[in-house]
Amino acid sequence: MTKNRANRKTSLVPLLLCLTIFCTSLLLAGCLARSDDAASKDSAASHTQKSLSPDEKAAAIVQKMSDAEKVGQLLMIGIQGTELDADSRFMLSEYHVGGIILFDRNMKSQEQVRALNDSLQKNASDAGLPLFLAIDEEGGAVARMKEAFPPPPAAAEIGRTGDPQAAYRYAADTAHGLKAMGFNLNFAPVADLGATYGRSYADDAATTTKFVAAALEGHADAGLLATLKHFPGLGRGESDTHEDTVTVHADRATLEASDLVPFREMIAKRNAAKNAKGASGWFVMATHTMYPALDAKNPASLSPAILQGLLREELSYDGVIVTDDLEMGAISRHYGFDRAGVEAILAGADLVLVCHDYAHETAVYNGLLKAVKSGEISKDRLDASVRRIVKAKIEYLE
Repeated sequence: MTKNRANRKTSLVPLLLCLTIFCTSLLLAGCLARSDDAASKDSAASHTQKSLSPDEKAAAIVQKMSDAEKVGQLLMIGIQGTELDADSRFMLSEYHVGGIILFDRNMKSQEQVRALNDSLQKNASDAGLPLFLAIDEEGGAVARMKEAFPPPPAAAEIGRTGDPQAAYRYAADTAHGLKAMGFNLNFAPVADLGATYGRSYADDAATTTKFVAAALEGHADAGLLATLKHFPGLGRGESDTHEDTVTVHADRATLEASDLVPFREMIAKRNAAKNAKGASGWFVMATHTMYPALDAKNPASLSPAILQGLLREELSYDGVIVTDDLEMGAISRHYGFDRAGVEAILAGADLVLVCHDYAHETAVYNGLLKAVKSGEISKDRLDASVRRIVKAKIEYLE
């Protein structure tokens, strides 16, 4: 009897082993199926993301952003010092600022600037979107860190060569050098006619247009965003917007036949070559100058008639509009910082520039956020600007 029970136990071992193997196989098959299904879903999501246009990607990103994050993207600020400090870190993490502009106070050597820009970019990327890292490197009198990064000649000197390719070469060389230091946006070239300090290529529209076109092409070929400035043309100004209000008294016909020509021509060229590489790789900067023939009440940077009516609707410019520095006397002597940014965005600007003072930067941010929360800046108006900014970052910074 004992022997028979032992035999039966022995005969059950192969059966149990087979059952174990069978069940394990089923479990593995199920896990693999689920794994394959998850991988398939991830692959499909990745494919869908890749198939989205830049406009669709930007819209999807903006849809997930908070009001505070959106407002931060409207702001480009200056920082203090040559390293990432507590104020800068706070502005990046809590105010979600969309861009940083550097000045001589931030720049000691090319290696130090690269380290600073890398540090700024890393802190911003941790929050989800890359920064615009900008500089004013026109050449001549308007240049940064001249000893460690020799600037190109002034635009007027380049213009006197009579060779637009000179503008191309200087722009491309400068852009390559800036990109090597971690910059991705240059506030150049100047499209004004006959501006002071040699900042314009020429006094006439036809020559200026040729040289500006070459300079934009040089930036594009180097892979650096450029900026056409100062819309709608600052050359006729007889004083300095850094100090106080400047008024250009030319009538509309005169502006149309001269100052507006480089902007109109470049925008038309941009729109005609929409899908060409680098064709839309530039912004427009609005000046704080008054133009009574275009708007009797507001400076250009705060003028719906000039930014929305003329630049957007008449000239069909659909890229990013950035203001000149809101701390300039032409604005700061007449508007509080809590209102200046609001007026600029309501007028049609996308990116407001506040270059120097931490208190001014926070005042502009808080004023914008308050206007969004109250509905003064509508969701549609806010989202339109943030989509343009995010789209530019998708197309040119990623």
